[in-house]
Amino acid sequence: MFRTLDQADLKGKRVLLRVDLNVPVENGKIADSTRIERVAPTIGEIADKGGKVILLSHFGRPNGPDPTQSLKLLAPAIARVLKRPVAFAEDCVGEKALAAINAMKPGDILCLENTRFHAGEESNDPAFVDQLAALGDIFVNDAFSVAHRAHASVDGLGRKLPTYAGRTMQEELDALTKVLETPTRPLAAIVGGAKVSTKLDLLGNLLAKVDILVIGGGMANTFLAALGHAVGKSLCEHELLPTAREIMAKAKAKGREIVLPVDAVVAKEFAANAPSRVVAVDSVAPDEMILDVGPRSIEHVCSVLARVKTLVWNGPFGAFELEPFDTGTVEVAEAAAELTAAGKLVTVAGGGDTVSALNRAGVTDRFTYVSTAGGAFLEWLEGKILPGVEVLRAK
Repeated sequence: MFRTLDQADLKGKRVLLRVDLNVPVENGKIADSTRIERVAPTIGEIADKGGKVILLSHFGRPNGPDPTQSLKLLAPAIARVLKRPVAFAEDCVGEKALAAINAMKPGDILCLENTRFHAGEESNDPAFVDQLAALGDIFVNDAFSVAHRAHASVDGLGRKLPTYAGRTMQEELDALTKVLETPTRPLAAIVGGAKVSTKLDLLGNLLAKVDILVIGGGMANTFLAALGHAVGKSLCEHELLPTAREIMAKAKAKGREIVLPVDAVVAKEFAANAPSRVVAVDSVAPDEMILDVGPRSIEHVCSVLARVKTLVWNGPFGAFELEPFDTGTVEVAEAAAELTAAGKLVTVAGGGDTVSALNRAGVTDRFTYVSTAGGAFLEWLEGKILPGVEVLRAK
């Protein structure tokens, strides 16, 4: 379905490898090198097969060249992860880039400067695409996290050069295709987070695909209010109550099961360790806000997990950053991880808050696949066309 490195002849070739090196940096030091670690196998494989590895990436949101957002800082970090030397070129196109590439031997690794230093990157300017394409023989994309962007180093290059998915991209596409296109059923989705308004496309697409939809987080309050429950000071999009009713009616018509909280942990203020109590969802006081699901809701969701075969998860159940309002997310995550480890459940999760929540629960490495792609993961679940994926499809 997708062209991968298995079909690529790499020996002696200049391989333009799109990676995502947009890592968090604090006080000049990399705070989290996960993204570098994830692309290391692809870099190593291309180098071991005699390819000249030329790394392309953006970093931050510069408005033209900006030394504070230079990839020069990252070259030593990539070298440390790979345990191989990594050279650096002070531009991603033109004479400086070409000179550095001409000096490479098979197996060498070179990191080019931030692609976003050029306006042509984000506008997918054909002239800039041509400048990039002149530097390579083959294009490999290993950055699913930017696959939803029609940028020069994502989409444009894929139309100019023979194009293949790197191993991280391949793993991500395999996991996501399996969970939404060819899942082992029953298939459940957990959708949480703050607002229904940001996830309307997601809910619409998932309703067409899943057997059970579990709704949590602040967005569940909008559905509870749509059913006539008073939600006090809770986060709630009152203007979307008709939309929530429409979604529930569609689910019923399609024979889909929607799971909403039956009890909640409420408090009068949004703060860590604020005095809280557990109430049924129809007993929230006017001065209280729902900050997590209660024990009966957790038990219900865990019973759902025990009877499904595949789970896709996007969004937490409560204010997981604050104790004790992380309990719902953590306990459901632990249950999902246990079922996965026992071979009873395929679990695919993604989105920034979801990854943070699973890391907090300490279960990330026990899920089948956890995507760090954020926006691209969400757009895939919404059923949208991703330019960086389309160019990889086998013609």
